Amino acid sequence: MYYSKSFEKSKYFSEEIFYPGRRRFLRYNVNMPFVEAVPNVSEGKNPAVLRALEELLRAAPDMRFLGADANPAANRTVFTLAGEPDAVTRTLFDFIALSCRLIDMRTQHGAHPRLGAVDVCPLVPLEGISLEECARLARELGRRVGTELGVPVYLYEAAACAPQRKNLAFIRKGEYESLNEKLRTLPPDFGPHTLTETAAKSGACVIGARNILIAFNINLNTQDPAPAKIIAAKIRGSSGGLQGVKAIGWYMENFARAQVSCNITDFRTAPLHAVYEACRKEAAALGLKATGCELVGLVPLEALLTAGRHYAPRETRESALISSAVRGLHLEEVKPFDPREQILEYKAGFQKSVF
Repeated sequence: MYYSKSFEKSKYFSEEIFYPGRRRFLRYNVNMPFVEAVPNVSEGKNPAVLRALEELLRAAPDMRFLGADANPAANRTVFTLAGEPDAVTRTLFDFIALSCRLIDMRTQHGAHPRLGAVDVCPLVPLEGISLEECARLARELGRRVGTELGVPVYLYEAAACAPQRKNLAFIRKGEYESLNEKLRTLPPDFGPHTLTETAAKSGACVIGARNILIAFNINLNTQDPAPAKIIAAKIRGSSGGLQGVKAIGWYMENFARAQVSCNITDFRTAPLHAVYEACRKEAAALGLKATGCELVGLVPLEALLTAGRHYAPRETRESALISSAVRGLHLEEVKPFDPREQILEYKAGFQKSVF
């Protein structure tokens, strides 16, 4: 666990406990406001840059650094932190400032769509705070980033100031290469409306508030991205597929296979196993196989327990259900899956599901 000593001794935790294997956790006081942030940076290759960003998060007071998931082929890293709302937003401002100093979008390339150095930065309510309050915090953070750093900022999801801007894909269409025109035709909510030297280097930052999202990729037994794009179009909600699923297809060089890359915005409407099985069905129709899955970042405990019950309906033990989910979804096909490191509640110190 990575957390500041001041946070460990703060009002947010009442006592320390131990799980089997002598792993240390802190018991979270559930009546305190607790917010998660998941900044995605357009850098997944440079260890020095990623180390500097991680060190900033580890040292920040009144919050916890929960992890970083880097993908060199996507050239993207997903950072996760959580804690006291004002402390999280203060830390995010420093994080965005450092990212924009260290990452130059004029030379950045990767498989993942992106608009800026900190491409997207959502705030997620966990305990004792509403989505509306997270949206207020996101707007204030966006104002600071635009005004003080000179970075163009677009607000999205619950923080959006216009209905069409709720959708990240709408804002990010054309990616960084379209930014010069975008600043004129789709002016940012904060920051410059022209491509200044600062904006050219940093790109734009999309900041908002949303509920929990699961980044879930399904692997195919091919290196051709075309079938992955076909399957993505079939299963995404906007195409009449699974509601609560956004999907694209791509080739991941570091895994040597194509993937259907999904953002699950409602894991109850679209459970992990349902998304995987839908991809398996569509892959079979193309003469291919969906061979396994990858989870990026943290996943809610409930999502894995639901998948575990699907693959082992007679099982009731939490640990066994998690193991059944890992086996059923083949979550370790391209990289290891450690429940202690990738289940949100385990990593953050919660003693129960928070969803």
